[in-house]
Amino acid sequence: MPIHYQPVIEDLFYTLRDMEDEGHVAQYIPELASVSSSKFGIHLCSVDGSEYGIGDNEEKFSVQSIVKVLSLTLAFQQVGESLWNRVGVEPSGNPFNSLWQLEYEKGIPRNPLINSGAIVICDILCSLYPDPWQAFLQFMHTISGDDTISSNEIVAASESRLGFRNAALINMMASCGNIHNPIDRVLDLYYKLCSIEMSCKELAETYLLYANHGRSVLNSETIITSSMAKRINAIMQTCGFYDEAGEYTFKVGLPGKSGIGGGIVAVHPGQFAVAVWSPRLNKKGNSVKGLRFLESLTTETGYSIF
Repeated sequence: MPIHYQPVIEDLFYTLRDMEDEGHVAQYIPELASVSSSKFGIHLCSVDGSEYGIGDNEEKFSVQSIVKVLSLTLAFQQVGESLWNRVGVEPSGNPFNSLWQLEYEKGIPRNPLINSGAIVICDILCSLYPDPWQAFLQFMHTISGDDTISSNEIVAASESRLGFRNAALINMMASCGNIHNPIDRVLDLYYKLCSIEMSCKELAETYLLYANHGRSVLNSETIITSSMAKRINAIMQTCGFYDEAGEYTFKVGLPGKSGIGGGIVAVHPGQFAVAVWSPRLNKKGNSVKGLRFLESLTTETGYSIF
């Protein structure tokens, strides 16, 4: 019998909403630092079309690194297995913008969800499309069913202006022959992708793709093969939380991806996708309340992949 999730997420929402605030809102992008730390939203979509939400679940926020799963999906859809010649699938075990690891591994990023890996994905998209940003937006609109999704140009400009570390990463990869397009073009795409704004509701609806084995819940169209969906879910499970991936897997047990905007999306293949937003981050860059909610959700429902 299907679980009715609304009472579960409501109980968890009210319990966590009033907990003593921990962590800090991301400071190194000014537009993110100005977001209220009290924001808290949850939205869950099941593959049967049911939806459950509470709090600030329909307010848009900067998804940041959550988008890296979606850009990976488009690149994987277009180039297939050759993708893995340029980026690995191993957990990094290091901060998401590590330079020394990239140098040690001769310009091949450890996985596509750390900054260097996502930049390589952007380089692939730049090779595939004359206008990769518009191609990605069209892909987003198709899988989400929402043609209003776009980026915040102020956030993108701020990230570009302060993106010294990412500039170092891409230049190192270019020196190793793993960047094929002009650096400014690739970084422009990267910053636009990270500055996309979506709500928990929009994120959960979009990530149903991975819960539904690569098929759109909107029209049953196959977007990626079930094998591709399985592999992307595996990468989310092992790499979606940077150097906190093991702790996340131990406590939550669902494929997922976080972003420094305070969002987390998680997937139970065959069951649901859930998004949570709370801007205060721990030292690893993951939402404190978001992690606690997901741990409690899998404990209360018994739904994890383990």
